Amino acid sequence: MTTALPTDDQLTTALSTVIDPEIRRPLTELGMVKSAAVGADGTARIAIFLTVSGCPMKETLTRDITAAVGQLAGVARVEVELDVMSAEQRQALQTLLRGDNPVRDIPFALPGSLTRVFAVASGKGGVGKSSVTVNLAVAMVQQGLSVGVLDADIYGFSIPRMLGVQHRPTQVESMIMPPSAYGVKVISIGMFTKDNTPVVWRGPMLHRALQQFLADVYWGDLDVLLMDLPPGTGDVAISVAQLVPSAEILVVTTPQLAAQEVAERAGSIALQTHQRIAGVVENMSYLACPHCDEKIDVFGSGGGAAVASSLSTRLGAGVPLLGQVPIDVRLREGGDSGRPLVLSDPDAPASRALLDITASLTGKPRGLAGMSLGLSPARRG
Repeated sequence: MTTALPTDDQLTTALSTVIDPEIRRPLTELGMVKSAAVGADGTARIAIFLTVSGCPMKETLTRDITAAVGQLAGVARVEVELDVMSAEQRQALQTLLRGDNPVRDIPFALPGSLTRVFAVASGKGGVGKSSVTVNLAVAMVQQGLSVGVLDADIYGFSIPRMLGVQHRPTQVESMIMPPSAYGVKVISIGMFTKDNTPVVWRGPMLHRALQQFLADVYWGDLDVLLMDLPPGTGDVAISVAQLVPSAEILVVTTPQLAAQEVAERAGSIALQTHQRIAGVVENMSYLACPHCDEKIDVFGSGGGAAVASSLSTRLGAGVPLLGQVPIDVRLREGGDSGRPLVLSDPDAPASRALLDITASLTGKPRGLAGMSLGLSPARRG
């Protein structure tokens, strides 16, 4: 008996399960399928349009297409041909994703945005702000959320390494497609520099880079955007307040008195920018003795609670201490290897603390509650 060959509809259905790794939408919706047919010998020949020549995700696309089509009854093997979109096709794709409005708005600053933006800040360097950021991002993805991370620490970028991002972003017309790691979309100035070249920019250039990362990057429909800010209260913190006024500040500190004092200054910027403080995370809270159950206060104790209390007093609103993350060598090792601790060992005390913090931040679902609908009562004639 001869096995019946797949129909065109079956081929289309199979290809609709293949998601573009950068845009996160089916190939069939994006106009990326050039042709699809199965020969009498059972060979499925699929031709695909790549967005740009040398697309870094072509091997992933080839593998996913082969897997999706290869499982159809009657398909003996799959051949994938890769072509490149024309300028007109790329323009059409940009219009599909962004609309035909030539003004590139920052989507997270628009009144109807449902994306929660957390600006992760610290008063000084070395408190583990970036480690907290990447672990929270991955933990949020594990909760089923769509998450992006913007590495706003232009001078001291580290997010690409900590998330193990290997390839550069792809540009489609005026849009920048961010690479993904563990389901997290990531953008960083480190993806545009070569050989660890330092970035030597003044304030206006920093503002422009941040604006471009927010407006030109195609983030899609995010539930949460985490912005890893540089230490202190300089140009980038001010730009974030101007560009995304709704961003909530997440303060990271250690128990140390010196870190506590500068963390209070970092959080107090909310008084001038009128931003909300989501809470305080105390990192490196203690070291669990490997031989007993004793907790060793390497950097002192109480710093996080003191910062939360001080900010509550200054702002006149409750600022919670969201959690205390203990010292764990594997947290640092995960940053160096590009595999966050919440993935490699979710049961570690540091991971559990980070997962609890994640639950506190994301416990409130997205919605329109509290947002102005732009309605006004009708005037009587």
